[in-house]
Amino acid sequence: MRSLLCAAGAAGILWSAAVVPAAADEPDGFTISDPRITESSGLAASRTHPGIYWTHNDSDDGPYIYAVDGKSGRTVARVTLRGIGDPRDVEAISVGPDGNLYVGDIGDNLGGSWNHVWIYRFPEPKRLRDTTVTATQFDVKYADGPRDAEAMMVHPKTGRVYLASKKQGGGGALYAGPQRLTTSGVNTFRKVAPVDLWVTDGAFSPDGSRLVLRSYFGARIYRWQDGRPKDLGSVGVPVQQQGESVTFTPDGRTLMYGSEGADSAVEPVGLSDEQLPDAAGDDPANGDGTNGKDGKGSSDTELDPAFIKGAMVLALGTGLVVALRRMLRRRG
Repeated sequence: MRSLLCAAGAAGILWSAAVVPAAADEPDGFTISDPRITESSGLAASRTHPGIYWTHNDSDDGPYIYAVDGKSGRTVARVTLRGIGDPRDVEAISVGPDGNLYVGDIGDNLGGSWNHVWIYRFPEPKRLRDTTVTATQFDVKYADGPRDAEAMMVHPKTGRVYLASKKQGGGGALYAGPQRLTTSGVNTFRKVAPVDLWVTDGAFSPDGSRLVLRSYFGARIYRWQDGRPKDLGSVGVPVQQQGESVTFTPDGRTLMYGSEGADSAVEPVGLSDEQLPDAAGDDPANGDGTNGKDGKGSSDTELDPAFIKGAMVLALGTGLVVALRRMLRRRG
């Protein structure tokens, strides 16, 4: 039901998700073609392997992480995690400044009732091939009680881990973990700022100056300042079957949005003006501060009313599917 309400509310602003054609220097989108990946729920651009994106299934898959080629959409490696328990509801993946990949087993299909969740950490493989690695498992809890979350972000400079919960019991929020995660006890995450968004994923820019949080049909971008987010406003998103993931490209100039479902598409939206990370905004090759698709999601042409109507129907239909799926999961 919450997903349905979210979809209905988002339908009224779907025209902001329309984007103009990509510039020549903007990365193309791609389609995840691996039949094993049907619930891609997290996305992270590799720092070690240019053009590679790490993803994983939501649930009912196992301890697997996939490396997907950003041009062909083919899986070039599957990493099996050992040394951890059975994954419960894996929702997010992020790259840390220490060369590790962090995986967030942080979803709670019981509506925020589990007394702890987990984060897994393992070194990003130097070679892209099917392999098994030993991962470190961290126990996580929230200072203000259990939460349902789908977004985990590792700051690329400090290495601190952040989680963004969904709206529940007064609204969603951004939580900061301890300065360093530990295996010797429970890692307590504390509220940093409220978030008025049904968050399904998030990401820091490579330079750490911007944070993006997305929902099924919208997204907001923030300036990261003194360990807290400063809201810069909405940023465009493509219309997707079930918008679940987002990551910055390695140059920080483009957002890559992913969706659940078989043969799901990963689509680019370029950033502009104040949305651009500080390092990207200083690029002299970009004299006017814009980058291909306008991150504000605007267009010089008026939207076809048929598109708006279709988008609203899609929003409501997707909300019904999401609500039904989550209801069935809770019953299971």
